Amino acid sequence: MSDLTLIVAGDPQQLTGGYLYDARIVEALRRQGWAVSVVGLEGRFPEPDAVASHALDSALTGLADGDRVVIDGLAMGGLPAIVERHAARLSITALLHHPLCDETGLGEPERARFRISETRALAAVERVIVTSVYTARRLADFDVPASKIAVIEPGVIRGELAHGDLDPPRLLCVATLTPRKGQDVLVEALAGLTHLPWQCDLIGALDRAPDYAAQVQAAIARHGLEARIRLLGAQPSAALSEHYRNATLFVLPSHYEGYGMVITEALAHGLPVVTTTGGALAHTLPEQAGIKVAPGDSAALGEALATLLSEPEHYRRCRDGARALRDTLGDWDNAARAFAAALTRETA
Repeated sequence: MSDLTLIVAGDPQQLTGGYLYDARIVEALRRQGWAVSVVGLEGRFPEPDAVASHALDSALTGLADGDRVVIDGLAMGGLPAIVERHAARLSITALLHHPLCDETGLGEPERARFRISETRALAAVERVIVTSVYTARRLADFDVPASKIAVIEPGVIRGELAHGDLDPPRLLCVATLTPRKGQDVLVEALAGLTHLPWQCDLIGALDRAPDYAAQVQAAIARHGLEARIRLLGAQPSAALSEHYRNATLFVLPSHYEGYGMVITEALAHGLPVVTTTGGALAHTLPEQAGIKVAPGDSAALGEALATLLSEPEHYRRCRDGARALRDTLGDWDNAARAFAAALTRETA
């Protein structure tokens, strides 16, 4: 018998921030004695099809009255009627990385539809766990009372210090290729910096938004940057750690993040960061560890990159700031203890 069932959309082993958060919380809870079952739902998400609807309903139907279940927001937000159907007999917690309607590239009808369905689903659950203070505040727009919300920020696994330097600089961006992540903006920024001696690796799944991935690849070719920007796809943990160790500078050009786990992963390797102020990113990156610019502004992003690539003193200050922060970052065991406390606390 499980102490907890976690339900996610699709394969739980996906190498993206939300899925990695879920997996690392589960691993830490298990180390702390929790019996956790993980269920990956078949079907299409977040715009659910009949297969997805049946999969969530079946997963919840299979649980006994009073069982504790956490449903990832990607699996839950588009299926409020099913959540409502089971809410009275189960202890349901929503795990929300960011609202579905905040995804970049949605039309207004899609945003409105997600906002309505997610508001209904969040009203039905017993409690809500979010990964940032920013997202907790955002949920006021979904009529979620503060007493129902717990903020559990991600932990980190402290890695070996990065040993890349400015001769030549190696830029690293770790993010699934989707419009929200802004790799097209990064390519445009780098196209204006060809006079500087950099290389850039883009790591992240290429199949989540194939049309966008093709757009990014076409932009790289249009600017003649094929020899300088590599699209490497998703990478396993060991290979990804090696990329962090070899990097000089981390870049995340996202339009919006509900937290931005890769920022703290970069800091855990002592890497300075250039990112945006999109969503929670304005708070995730401390000022002393890098530069933040407005999202979607390729000129500002290019200027920030040029500053760190061409001014060694500025680069060293940000690198030293990142290294000083390493020991202040929370680990996954502490995050899991806070997660467990949130699951068991009484709500108003």
